[in-house]
Amino acid sequence: MKRWLTGVLAVPLLFSLIYFASKEIFLLLVILLTVAGAAEYGAMTFQKNFSWEKGAGFAAAFLFPVSAYFGGLQLLISLMTVFFISTLLIFLGRLREAPFDMSPMNKVAFGILYIPLLMAHLVLIREFSDGVLWIFFMIVIAFTGDITAFYVGRQFGKRKLLPNVSAGKTVAGTMGSVVGSVAGCMLFKSLLFPEMAMGHAVAMGFVGNIVGELGDLCESVIKRSAGVKDSGFLFPGHGGVLDRLDCILFIAPFLYYYRLYVIG
Repeated sequence: MKRWLTGVLAVPLLFSLIYFASKEIFLLLVILLTVAGAAEYGAMTFQKNFSWEKGAGFAAAFLFPVSAYFGGLQLLISLMTVFFISTLLIFLGRLREAPFDMSPMNKVAFGILYIPLLMAHLVLIREFSDGVLWIFFMIVIAFTGDITAFYVGRQFGKRKLLPNVSAGKTVAGTMGSVVGSVAGCMLFKSLLFPEMAMGHAVAMGFVGNIVGELGDLCESVIKRSAGVKDSGFLFPGHGGVLDRLDCILFIAPFLYYYRLYVIG
C-alpha cells in the first residue's frame, strides 16, 4: 500500500515540476536530489556522524549541477578536475603514519563520480532547446522498462540474472524490460518527436535500457557491500533516492551524449 500511495502522490508532482517549472526550479530539484543521494551514499559507505569525506560529497552534490547550469559540459569537467585534485590534497594532508589506507579516498572519488557527476547530466539535458521532452524521454526509457520487467519477470521469470547481486532480477524480466523500453521510445517518438528517425528511438531505447539495468545492478552492489536493503527511506515503500534514481544515473549521461554527438 505504501508503495502505491507514494507513486500516486509523487509521480504527478514530479511530472508537473518537470513540465511547468523553470530551468532554475529544475536545477534546484536536481540539487536537492543529488544532495539526498550523496547523504545516502555517505551513510552507507562511511557510517559515521560527519567527516570530511561526507563534506566533499555534499560540496560536489551542490557545485556540479550548478556548474552544469552556468557553464555547460566544459565548466562541469573543469570543476570536476579541480575538485578531484583538491580532495586528494586534503586526503594527503590528513595522512599521519604508515601504513596508509587509500580506501577512504577511493570511496570519496567514486561517490563524486557516481552521484554528483552523473546527476549533473540531468541539468545538461534540460539545457537543450527541447530539453523538457528529452527529460521525459529519459523517464520513458526507465519507467516502461521497469514496469514490463516487473510483470514479465513475475509471470515468466524462473532463471535469476545475477542472484549474488540482485535476488529479484530474472533473465525473462530483463528481456521484457528491453522490449518495454524500446516500445515506449517508439511510441514517444511517434507522438512527440516526429522529426526523429525511428532508428534513433530504437537504439536509445535498447541501449538506454541496458545501461539503466547496469546502473540498477551497480547500486545493488553498493547496498550489498554496505549490508543494507534500501539506500534510504525518503520514499515510503520505494526506499531512498538512489533506489529510485539508480538507472537514471546511467541513462542520463548516455542520452545526453547520444543527443549531442549522434543526433546532433
